[in-house]
Amino acid sequence: MKTRRAICLPVAAVALCLLTAACRGPVGSAGLQAAAAADAVVQPRLLPQPAQMRLTGGSFVVNAHTPLRAGDGAAVRAVGRQFKAMLGGGLALPLDLAKEGSRTGNIVFALDASRAWASPDAYSIDIDERGVRVYAGDAKGLYYGAVTLAQLLTSGGMTARSVRLPALHIDDAPRFAWRGVMLDSARHVQSVDEIKRLLDAMAQLKLDVFHWHLTDDQGWRFPVPGWPKLTTVGSCRLPAGDGGIDAATGKPAPYCGFYTEAQIREVVAYAAARHIDVVPEVDIPGHATAAIAAYPQLGVSGQPLAVSNEWGVNVNLFNADEATMRFLEDVLAQVARLFPGTFVHIGGDEAVKDQWKASRKMQARIRELGVDGEEGLQAWMVARLERALAARGKRLLGWDEILMGELPPSATVMSWRGIEGGIDAAKKGHDVVMSPSGDLYLDYLQTTSGDEPPGRPATISLEQVYAFEPVPKALDARQATHILGVQANLWTEHMRNAARVQHALFPRIAALAEVAWSPPGRRDYRDFLTRLPAMLPRWSQAGIAYARTPFQPQLAPLASPRAGTVEEAISQPLGYEVRYTTDGNPPNAGSPIYARPLRLALPVTLQAQAYFNGRPLAPPVVREMTSASLLTRSDEELAMCTGQLMLRLEDDGPRLGDRAIFNVDIFNPCWLWKRAPLAAIGAVEVRAGRIPYFFQLAHDEPHRTFKPASTAHGELELHAGCDGPRLASLPMPAQPDPDGFVTLRAPLHDAPADADLCLWFTGDTRPAMWVLDRLTLLPR
Repeated sequence: MKTRRAICLPVAAVALCLLTAACRGPVGSAGLQAAAAADAVVQPRLLPQPAQMRLTGGSFVVNAHTPLRAGDGAAVRAVGRQFKAMLGGGLALPLDLAKEGSRTGNIVFALDASRAWASPDAYSIDIDERGVRVYAGDAKGLYYGAVTLAQLLTSGGMTARSVRLPALHIDDAPRFAWRGVMLDSARHVQSVDEIKRLLDAMAQLKLDVFHWHLTDDQGWRFPVPGWPKLTTVGSCRLPAGDGGIDAATGKPAPYCGFYTEAQIREVVAYAAARHIDVVPEVDIPGHATAAIAAYPQLGVSGQPLAVSNEWGVNVNLFNADEATMRFLEDVLAQVARLFPGTFVHIGGDEAVKDQWKASRKMQARIRELGVDGEEGLQAWMVARLERALAARGKRLLGWDEILMGELPPSATVMSWRGIEGGIDAAKKGHDVVMSPSGDLYLDYLQTTSGDEPPGRPATISLEQVYAFEPVPKALDARQATHILGVQANLWTEHMRNAARVQHALFPRIAALAEVAWSPPGRRDYRDFLTRLPAMLPRWSQAGIAYARTPFQPQLAPLASPRAGTVEEAISQPLGYEVRYTTDGNPPNAGSPIYARPLRLALPVTLQAQAYFNGRPLAPPVVREMTSASLLTRSDEELAMCTGQLMLRLEDDGPRLGDRAIFNVDIFNPCWLWKRAPLAAIGAVEVRAGRIPYFFQLAHDEPHRTFKPASTAHGELELHAGCDGPRLASLPMPAQPDPDGFVTLRAPLHDAPADADLCLWFTGDTRPAMWVLDRLTLLPR
């Protein structure tokens, strides 16, 4: 595993840091005590922001003796019990399930059918000197009222035993009915408990749709009666490289997993108790390799193949034979039995039609059905599956590619290739869920920090998620009513454990929640950032490994070190206050506040930490700098030469445990040190790793470029500028060393004093590719 520049504490340690005085100096400790004291009115820090909230003057103290009245029916009693659980380890309210009781000095949950509520999600809260009253017209709204009250009671921390609430009135209802998160369990499988933890966190933010991606090229994750090989064969793949080998035995170690019917029902029931609908997805006709591996007759060629261990866009499609359509109808019948919700997602995306075009049988099928080419054939499949779902009381939902053919009027479109598909669908009268990849794909990296885990090429920041507007200006008022809501998607190619899933979702899921719930006029990003810190201890207590990187400063030297000093810049992208030290001790609430670039004498250890209201938001970032260390840069600190398709990839081994992580442009593997100080440099040392090239790029494959090799295994080349003269060239070995790396030292010839240093490895990148780990300049 590569050495990182930031110190990352375990989740439990960070939770302790945020919930106690362990990471704070005297100012932070006093601030927490004041916030928890009953004589200090708690400042509401609610996410998402309610539609209407006004302070009315006065307050009400809630403590362990405050009765909780929730006795009017089973639904109300259920909300009362859930509310107590939401409070965590703090207030222990006595739950009174009696229907009658005092009207003062207590907390009351009740359903009120006398009002015309805006939606089933709507609720009201009144707090005054007499107590707290939470009302709604539906159990779902009452639940959301409980969520808001729980946030009010924990706005000052999770451990308070007595809280003075401000007197206020809240009338709240969501902007959109569809407030969703998609989780890909086909590429990597999450446990039922891990999914439950996500559902709890979604409910805490009033998100109400869990889109569950259950089939793809890399795995089929649920049983279908009559088709046992879907789980005995289709649920297993052999990972590429060392990840597919048991180090102890040297034998293949497949990656397997699926959810039983009982587990699926458990997840669905757990979600329903939190008023979350589960929308299953079965991808058709593309992303079908796992099913075809189980039953080759479902494919176009009928030939056996393996469940894919590669990422990207695979060309394998279901055929459109009658037998395959009956199989798909069997699958959807099982889906309808297991998932009681209204919507079923049938995919429809990235169905590369090359196999259909080349197949005489599929071309004959197109003529037999009288449809318009390959897109017409997919549209015919969609229409038939829509009828099968409608017969079972379900509505079909698909990615925006389903618009490429004639679409049944009842079909709903999920717009992922930007918002244009959503605009087109809404204008045609179809309901739409907005989910554009450029704004709401949370597997994209969220910062440029070198401590981000593996992920996709682009960066989608917290601010970018928050700024997304789901209703395009191109729609008129009638067309806009077809926008059901908004959804963030999480594809898990690079997320082989729950911690990575949680890192990608949190804190950006909070921004999504406010976009989905709050009226546009109530959304304010700077204000959102003042409320977001209150969520961190709640997530920590729930065991969620939210991303620390957005809350950590980023350190960068402004220029090469000169005369034994370095000028260092510190940025905090979210704008929180940054405190720093240079004496070897971690920052505290009394440390200097960073205001301008620092001129530091070498050697030095710089530590920087973001603060809000005197409390740290994440562990400090630490950088130890010497004149020698500043002549080394990792791949994260270098630029891509062209950046056509930069990915943050991890090594293929070991099969279990930590792996090295590399930044690499898989279309043009080439790294750039801009304005490298080469004046006194006589050689360069390069540490390189080797990973499998496990990508299917379909029609994008011709865009991949590589430099031709002159020797058997290619060369390491360094140039002064990517189009400039060659400074060094060394042949590469056939294989890396046993640790997976190789270290090469190349003398520089006629290097300019100050130039862009460009590095690449020649030769085809398939089936394995060299990737840069570290580049060091060696003085003469």
